[in-house]
Amino acid sequence: MELKNIFKKRKIPLAWLLLTRQPLRILVAIAGIAFAGILMFMQLGFRDGLFDASVTVHKLFDADLVLISPRSKSSISMSGFPRRRLVQAMAHKDVTGTTAVNWNFLLWRNPENLSTRSILALGFEPSNPLLIDSDFERKAKTLKNKGRVLFDDLSRDEFGPISPWFKSGRVVETEVAGKRVRVSGIVSLGPSFGADGNLITSSETYLELSPGNPKGSIEIGLVRLAKGSDIEKVVRSLNISLPSDVKVMSLKSFIDFEKNYWKSSTSIGFIFTLGAAMGFIVGCVIVYQILYSDVSDHLPEYATLMAMGYNLRTLLGVVAREGFILSIMGYIPAYLAGQALYALVRSSTKLPVEMSFSRASIIFCLILFMCMGSALAAMKKLADADPAEIF
Repeated sequence: MELKNIFKKRKIPLAWLLLTRQPLRILVAIAGIAFAGILMFMQLGFRDGLFDASVTVHKLFDADLVLISPRSKSSISMSGFPRRRLVQAMAHKDVTGTTAVNWNFLLWRNPENLSTRSILALGFEPSNPLLIDSDFERKAKTLKNKGRVLFDDLSRDEFGPISPWFKSGRVVETEVAGKRVRVSGIVSLGPSFGADGNLITSSETYLELSPGNPKGSIEIGLVRLAKGSDIEKVVRSLNISLPSDVKVMSLKSFIDFEKNYWKSSTSIGFIFTLGAAMGFIVGCVIVYQILYSDVSDHLPEYATLMAMGYNLRTLLGVVAREGFILSIMGYIPAYLAGQALYALVRSSTKLPVEMSFSRASIIFCLILFMCMGSALAAMKKLADADPAEIF
């Protein structure tokens, strides 16, 4: 018992010593855990990034409420409704202003190589607010001239070097839907899962580019309320007072409406979540094999400690600490690699894939659970061991 007390006082890092006894084995374990972590980071990052990318424009609207047609399914399938619904909404005492927005996909011609590509076009009255960008009002004034558009400089490169040309002072002209337009300004919106690029123009120019669109029809109505208004109360009131050919929702609900389409009506969420689950399973298998082999190789040593008076609970704690150490050592390279890969994805695709605190915490918990669960499974070998049989 005296020897046991000496060991306890010295606090020998038995878990660390067992792991580092075979450097190659621990390196393989760390690589396996890191690989599983990177896979989970990428799968969940892609999933959340695509969902966030689907609402890049939605989040920039200067509005408290949004009106859409009940037939609209998502940003890639917007239906029209009568513009006069916004006039009727103005009758509500809490409504201070509205903006009618046309929303559709048109063909953009790359002025450099003359290839065409679908681009999301937004049309509105330049004198009305549209985006929360404080500098947007100045840029919007240039749209009062017919045939002028604002180009999104975060659009994919396939649309051409529009932003560099414009910023260098060059006159940038191209075709949209077969009609000649001139870029009069640059905005920063960002591509989405449904749109690789965006442009903003006046309602007048929009109707010329899309002559098939009825003049009295719009796809989105933005509504601004007086400060301090109860948004949900106004939503309920307008939904009751307005005809059934329009649906009123808060801006937050409009954003959730778009995200829910991609989550529930497409296979995107399932595919990426399944990929993350596969990474988790792979990690569990790798860690279990490492810890099981470690316990098996050191059964005589564990039996010696048990014969010296150490109880099974203490030795099981050693295996648990091994799992905890592996989770920390595997998570750090996975996190760093995830940050680097997110930066690569942002620069290559311009999708808003960011390392959020919540995702980093969730994946750390998954890796910790993966390692501790594998350690728990490996403990069964130790718990079933009989010191008399081992010797």
